Amino acid sequence: MKGLAQQSPTTYPRITGYVGILHPLVTFTNGDKPHYNFDGVYTVGMPTGINIWKSPKIGFSMEFVPLIRAGNGTSKMNNFLFHPGALFGLGKGFTLATRAAFETSGRYGFTPVLNKIVKKNTNSSYFIAIPVPARFGNDVPASVTIGFQFGIIF
Repeated sequence: MKGLAQQSPTTYPRITGYVGILHPLVTFTNGDKPHYNFDGVYTVGMPTGINIWKSPKIGFSMEFVPLIRAGNGTSKMNNFLFHPGALFGLGKGFTLATRAAFETSGRYGFTPVLNKIVKKNTNSSYFIAIPVPARFGNDVPASVTIGFQFGIIF
């Protein structure tokens, strides 16, 4: 009879890092027509962050997101986002991140993010996420965006 390998229990606090790709899908602004990514210009972000879990249920996260905009044959990094927040483990691979948002564009706001681990490995996990950023300020109308993100946690 073969012995079963026992996993040692996770100890806390636990620190993880991650990197991903963010695609804003559609943005809504004060009654205007929705603006879709890929409609004339394309914006993509590369979220990179560190999570510090106090327990399986609560943690803190710091995320940094350079955003690149491509259109009319050119591309540039047009915004940088600092995104600190709290993490809430919901169970079954789901996490809710509640983030504050501070952008170099002069905008600020908050971003709830629903995250799901879709493949768990020994030393890494793959995830998908739905961020819903709300932004204000800089003499621009308030906006809400729906995005799609995927990445790897290690």
